[in-house]
Amino acid sequence: MDHNIEQLKDRYHCPVEATIEVIGGKWKCLIIHHLLGGTKRFNVLKRLLPNVTQRMLTSQLRELERIGIIHREVYAQVPPKVEYSLTSCGKTLEPVLWVMHSWGEKFLEITQESTLPLPRIHNTESKETNEEKQDRKVVTAK
Repeated sequence: MDHNIEQLKDRYHCPVEATIEVIGGKWKCLIIHHLLGGTKRFNVLKRLLPNVTQRMLTSQLRELERIGIIHREVYAQVPPKVEYSLTSCGKTLEPVLWVMHSWGEKFLEITQESTLPLPRIHNTESKETNEEKQDRKVVTAK
């Protein structure tokens, strides 16, 4: 056990770095958030996260399972039934998510009151096609 702790100390330079690796990215926190409400099947999670692709959701669920944040229960039946739930370790993230929730509310209030232009963090309304990216590259290269 001590050997593993030393490996982790060498891998992460600070606890925030370890936390970000576990819950970082767009979808992991949202998956955990929805599982705080109880066990969910894949299609339920997919409906709760309409902008995530099936491939990305599968990938994120596997990663969270691999690191011990969620539990995947497979039932031997036809059609197959798979349920996801938080492990005891995953449940310890609840206060972290509530702090993020509170911060997000305050951030949204500040940005609504601000007259300064906000940085473009995400554009979920339209996705740039490869052709548009090429056009943009050509224009910026001139």
